[in-house]
Amino acid sequence: MTRNRRMILVAAGASAVLAGAGAAVPAAFAGPARDTAQQQLDHLVQADGFPGALASVRGADGRVREYTSGRGVPANGQVRIGSNTKTFTAVVVLQLVGEGKIDLDQTVEHYLPGIVRGNGNDGARITVHQLLQQTSGLPDYDDVLFTRPEDLVGLSHAYFEPRRLIDAALTKPPGFAPGTQWEYSNTNYVLAGLIAERVAQRPIGEEITRRIIEPLRLRDTYWPGVGEQRLRGRHPQGYVAVAPGAPWVDVTEMDPSLGWSAGQLVSTPADLRAFLEALVAGKLLEPAQQKAMMTTVPAAAFEPTEHWDYGLGLARHALPCGGDAWGHGGDIQGFETRNLVTTDGRSAVVAVTGLPTTEQMVADVSNAVDAALC
Repeated sequence: MTRNRRMILVAAGASAVLAGAGAAVPAAFAGPARDTAQQQLDHLVQADGFPGALASVRGADGRVREYTSGRGVPANGQVRIGSNTKTFTAVVVLQLVGEGKIDLDQTVEHYLPGIVRGNGNDGARITVHQLLQQTSGLPDYDDVLFTRPEDLVGLSHAYFEPRRLIDAALTKPPGFAPGTQWEYSNTNYVLAGLIAERVAQRPIGEEITRRIIEPLRLRDTYWPGVGEQRLRGRHPQGYVAVAPGAPWVDVTEMDPSLGWSAGQLVSTPADLRAFLEALVAGKLLEPAQQKAMMTTVPAAAFEPTEHWDYGLGLARHALPCGGDAWGHGGDIQGFETRNLVTTDGRSAVVAVTGLPTTEQMVADVSNAVDAALC
């Protein structure tokens, strides 16, 4: 569901926003280019303590390679991709914009009358564009629903309707006036999903499937049905630890509805990489909507480094070896994924089979993607 901070920090028993982790590639990742990705994954398992890791990498030579580390981790296994779902949702919304059915500058109140009201939150002052760019100021329902480390396990089988997520968020006041700052909030993308459903008059999962998954032939990517808790295909087990050094608890079977259009999808590293490659190459959006998606604002708190800017469901990252790459990333009970795609054809997706419990673990997963590209 959330990109990283809230669920990871709950698991770590911390409350501050992640800060200070360096962008440099760890020394353990040094070595011949052909071995770098495997060294990355082995470091994540052996040094950081993740139960397992898997990756799909397209190198500068155009070849795609799959990697695994840890016991019982299948190559290119299915994982829950958390907030990478936001990028899929943004594509659906922007396709509807291109079809003249949604106006990015129109208000949330226009599409969802009466839903965003209370405690200073006002849908009449928030635009669709601000939802997608995370500049609405709306509080994050994660902060209301996940208040103790144990909640990561205790709520793993709970079913949440989208309106319940919105109502939880609106028990808190906004963080700032719409359009004046940037702050990550899952609430924005649940509302974006509701708007897409209202306009398309079909479920958001069906629209994601029809508009993205099927055209790109992402055979291992799917929207779980209501109440569906098991992963359908070959997959590693996913885990949560409620504190650094605590035992890993198996949460592979869980209800992903707490993420909905902000974090519900299941995919594989290869499918997710293929989706992002197609998106960055302009194969899913018309030029005007592509430009809107890739027009960014500073988003220093998006990751443990300050080298990020956020567009409309897609983020730009300055690589430590020079140049920019695009991606998103996601976290949900059991799994964390990080990914980047460059405009010159390189791409990498790294997934770990447990939520990080320390800032160093967070940084090392992100740095692993940097290393695979650099």
